[in-house]
Parts: sequence; structure tokens; C-alpha cells
Amino acid sequence: MKQVEAGAERSTRARVARLILEHGPIAAAALGERLGLTPAAVRRHLDALLADGMIEPRTARGHLQRGRGRPARMFAITDAGRSAFEHAYDDLAGSALRFLAESLGDEAVGDFARSQMSALIERLAPAMREVAAEQRVRVLAEALSAEGYAASASRASVGGEQLCQHHCPVAHVAAAFPQLCEAETEAFAELLGTPVQRLATIAHGDGVCTTHVSPPQLSEAMNRNKSKETGR
Repeated sequence: MKQVEAGAERSTRARVARLILEHGPIAAAALGERLGLTPAAVRRHLDALLADGMIEPRTARGHLQRGRGRPARMFAITDAGRSAFEHAYDDLAGSALRFLAESLGDEAVGDFARSQMSALIERLAPAMREVAAEQRVRVLAEALSAEGYAASASRASVGGEQLCQHHCPVAHVAAAFPQLCEAETEAFAELLGTPVQRLATIAHGDGVCTTHVSPPQLSEAMNRNKSKETGR
């Protein structure tokens, strides 16, 4: 019976943390209303999450304050709390991909990875077509940063540019399924319209995912050579 009660406590606490992640900063009263918990139960779960470093208190501003009295206390997820959810998602995604690989083979994992990247290509391709070739790496970096990859673009010492991703939300899964990185690299080449080469990945233990992007002139020269060969 105690194990059942402990499990129920953990489940409810996870629901509180998820609600803070999705809707925070949020007040204790709002949490209680959304989850149907008593004020005492909400305080108990908040205290536990605070002690674990999963959430942090904040002071409400503007119209959320309690009139002229003490400002309302809000709660927001911390980086540690967000990471805990990311690892939970990693476990689920890893299990799903393992099932896919065992059921249909590794090629199915590659097909899935490319289908995921096709959504990225569809979203970003229109913007890429509107900018000059020499600006595409910067635009791609900005788009990836908006999706949580903390990306940056810089000139490469050997010519061309480097696209660096300082964070990878799927790094733990990609370590077991390199098809995810391969599909992402293919997507970058298609969006940028020039050959790219992955030099380092967080999934393989590197500090940053680094992709070398060839100069647009190289792609143009390759296309000209192909045209000549086709015309022969």
C-alpha cells in the first residue's frame, strides 16, 4: 500500500512539474485549480520540487500582482527540471526507435529520420530562397537557435563556413541512432544548396555539433561540370 501511495505522489508531482514547464511561471492557486489539488497538497509538491532544484520561485509583475499587497509568488521550471523532462522524452524516443529497428530494420529508422527532417526543410526552404547564398548559413543558424539548438555561424579557417550547434535536444537518442545526425546533415546540404561535412557531434561526445559548409562557388562549379558532362 505504501508503494502505491508513493507512486501516486510521484505521478502527481510529475504532473505539477509538467504544468509548470508548459504554462509557467504559474501561481500555486492556479496549479491547484488546474489539477484539482488542495492548497496543502500543492504546497507539499512545490516544496519537494523546490528542494530537488526542479523549479524556482519568482515574483509576479504587473497585473498579476495582488493589488497593493505582497506580490504573488510564481513558480517556473529550472534548467535542471527541463533537462529531466528532456531525458524522459529521450527514453521514450529511444524505445520507439529501437522497436522500429527491431520490427522493420535500420533502414526504417533512416526513413523516419529523413521524414522528420523533411518538415524542417519545408519550414525553412522559403526563407532560404529569399536570401543570398552567402547569408544562408547565418539564417539557418538563427532558425535552429529558435528551435533550441543554440546555433551560430562563423567563417572557417580552411574556406567556407562553420555551422555550430551548442545544444542538441536529441543527443542521447542520436548516440544510439546515428541516422538522426545523417538525416540532419543531408537536410542542411539541401537547404544551403552546397556540400556540407559533419566534423563533430555532441552525440559522439564532442562539446559542439560542428558542420563545415562549402563555399557556394563550389556548388556552382560542380553544377556547371555536371551540365557539361550531361551535354556531351
